[in-house]
Amino acid sequence: MPFPGKPFQTFPELLQIECLPMTGDINIDSAFFLKYLFNPPAIVWRGLWLTIWISVVAQALGVAIGLLIALCMRSKHGWLRWFGRFYVWIWRGTPMLVQLVLIYTGVAAAGFYKYPDIEIGPFTFTGPLQAALIALSLNEAAYMAEIFRAALASIDKGQFDAVRALGMRPYTAMRWIILPQAARIVIPPLGNEFTLMIKGTSLLAVIGIRELFGTIQQLNAATFRTFELFVIAAIWYLVLTTIMGFVQKRLEAHYGRHDLPANAEIKPSGFRGLLSGQR
Repeated sequence: MPFPGKPFQTFPELLQIECLPMTGDINIDSAFFLKYLFNPPAIVWRGLWLTIWISVVAQALGVAIGLLIALCMRSKHGWLRWFGRFYVWIWRGTPMLVQLVLIYTGVAAAGFYKYPDIEIGPFTFTGPLQAALIALSLNEAAYMAEIFRAALASIDKGQFDAVRALGMRPYTAMRWIILPQAARIVIPPLGNEFTLMIKGTSLLAVIGIRELFGTIQQLNAATFRTFELFVIAAIWYLVLTTIMGFVQKRLEAHYGRHDLPANAEIKPSGFRGLLSGQR
């Protein structure tokens, strides 16, 4: 016995403790793993689709709210600037899991809102789904507000002076002049934020949403194939984020090509550039 009745041992005694070898065979069912990876049941596809749907909707709401918060932080009115900074401070300074549980469980427990199911046409927004969209979008808005604020601050002040000199309305100027220029700066961090959003949906299992991670947990409770199922979950998340990475690169290439002069030579970058000696 490593600790024979004594609460503490000296360091030399600890060095004499023998490490017991692991007993038992490795318990991995390769047939189960391959089946659930390449031919998963319908419940996994539903969880995967719900993960994508929640990520897209929450990201879109976060972008819209974040733009409004960024405009508040650039407002001429002091109370709007204070509100924008306070919003970012609160939502960036607290953990996402705490926000999620507070918005769903805490708000309902305090009696503010019980999250009844809402039916819109053929769709039913359950209470947990409502709380998930609220928490994810409000949290994302804080980060997008900082991204938009930095993008708007990087635009030359002459652009703002020009639109004012032309007598354009603020909304028209922002829609057709300012935001298109800011989009080239926003796209790269926006792609990173959406990747984080996809991975962040795994927290929703805490409030009972059966997205991809919650579905895997449900299957694990029924099959007890923990290692195989969670490796499969990791692979699916990796597939989603990889696809998002390709989309992000295409968007960056699309918006970045306008920054090159007409006679510029596009050289290979990364590993290919190192091999060709053009970096």
